Amino acid sequence: QVQLVESGGGLVQAGGSLRLSCAVSRSIFSSNTMGWYRQAPGKQREMVATMRYAGSRNYADSVRGRFTISRDYAKFTVYLEMNGLKPEDTGVYYCHALGRPEWGQGTQVTVSS
Repeated sequence: QVQLVESGGGLVQAGGSLRLSCAVSRSIFSSNTMGWYRQAPGKQREMVATMRYAGSRNYADSVRGRFTISRDYAKFTVYLEMNGLKPEDTGVYYCHALGRPEWGQGTQVTVSS
């Protein structure tokens, strides 16, 4: 059974930091590009960051320089380190394996001004 379980969201003031985690089934972690996506109220889901198994990373322009995606190959976990948070970063953050249909339940991030 494929699983994507996100955690680490919360309420933080602007300028603060959060670290999101996503526990991933071994079967998909080892063969897929993993990514973080977010969806703000009333908006479409958008890509935040992706990381290929070999290590190359890609970031949305809005988060580049503030967010860092990483993978722990021993724990089958994907992380999103978020620094310098802004109110516009508010939304539900999802972990996703590119090319697969499954999505996690998401974790809420709220940034107050």
